[in-house]
Amino acid sequence: MSGYRIPKHKHMSMNSLEMCNVPKKVYIPLISGNDTKMNPLVKIGEYVEKGQILARRRGTFETPIFSSVSGYVMEIKEMRHQSGAKVKCLVIDNDLRERKRYKKKEVKTKKEFVELLKECGIVGMGGAGFPTYFKYNTDEKVETLLINAVECEPYITADWQIIMEKCELVLEAIDKILKINNIKEAVFAIKKTNTEAIEEIKKYIGTYPKIKLKEVRNIYPMGWERTLIKEALNLEYDRLPIEKGIIVNNVSTIYAIYEALNEGKPLFERIITVTGEGVKKPCNCLVKVGTKVSDILTLLGGKHANTIIIAGGPMMGSEALNNLVVTPELNCILVLPKKEQCLEKNCLRCGKCEMVCPAGLIPVLIKDNLGNKENLNKLNVNKCISCGLCSYICPSNIDVRDKVNQAKMEVK
Repeated sequence: MSGYRIPKHKHMSMNSLEMCNVPKKVYIPLISGNDTKMNPLVKIGEYVEKGQILARRRGTFETPIFSSVSGYVMEIKEMRHQSGAKVKCLVIDNDLRERKRYKKKEVKTKKEFVELLKECGIVGMGGAGFPTYFKYNTDEKVETLLINAVECEPYITADWQIIMEKCELVLEAIDKILKINNIKEAVFAIKKTNTEAIEEIKKYIGTYPKIKLKEVRNIYPMGWERTLIKEALNLEYDRLPIEKGIIVNNVSTIYAIYEALNEGKPLFERIITVTGEGVKKPCNCLVKVGTKVSDILTLLGGKHANTIIIAGGPMMGSEALNNLVVTPELNCILVLPKKEQCLEKNCLRCGKCEMVCPAGLIPVLIKDNLGNKENLNKLNVNKCISCGLCSYICPSNIDVRDKVNQAKMEVK
């Protein structure tokens, strides 16, 4: 199993939780995940409440989008999504009254649980934004719920914050999920170097005999499902974890499920990490979906001059452009000093990118075969998870990940 140990910078944001959830305006993206556009269900000038459905996706994956505040819909405006794309957003003027349109529902059966996840818009909050209900809506027997608490990106600590402040509630949610879905056990996977969070979990886990704690190695990208399942459960699968009776959720998603089960609360806010050497007050903060990243940074004292903003972590994230807004899947705002771009040199054919690739690919050959769709398919380019290790390890300063991403676009 390939991977690499990279330096960590998590201590910067390991502070008390900040509240950044009172923006004057929110910009709710009419998009779910990374590529699905939606049509609004409300009109300009209409009053909406917190938790009210603003748009809904139809098709294979049904997911609604919610207002994160109460107030009037002012306009539709283009803003930036973390993918870099311009997306249409509903602009809502926050009246600060926090009027809500949701309530707790009784959930006793698997069918009711799946419907709750769907109606509350719960998605994977580690970056992908995949609808969570779809994982549970299966006829396959689920044997294991694997909790991904690895957070392998070197700066991100949002899940750590939830463990430190909401650990008992997270375990309670896991226990409910097991009972409702008749799942045999849960395995809580966390890096063995994360000693503070491990001690916090050990305070409460004894109350839940079906939940086991599994300490895993501190290598990147341990948080990738395929790597984590092999490490924590010693199992391998072909396409999806459910083939082996496994469902994987990260900690932020589990806490969102807790709020859905106990309050009927839709996913309209989340904890994100705001950190990096370029931000004046690194921390984790609770923010509403649709909040402008620039507003968050201003509230936290701003950022230093001559910096760049990255949406996500340094390994898998991408440089953010102006008008970036928070989505349910955005877990980090990283502010780093600008550096002089290193001169790209000729490939040394050293093979380091192949040695560290967790998907077992040969990134250098993928780079060399850009423009040759037949060869790119033979090289299994679509198995790339864009972890960034190939670029990180390259002694010639080649942005190999970018080349492989180009190849993935070519074979679409």
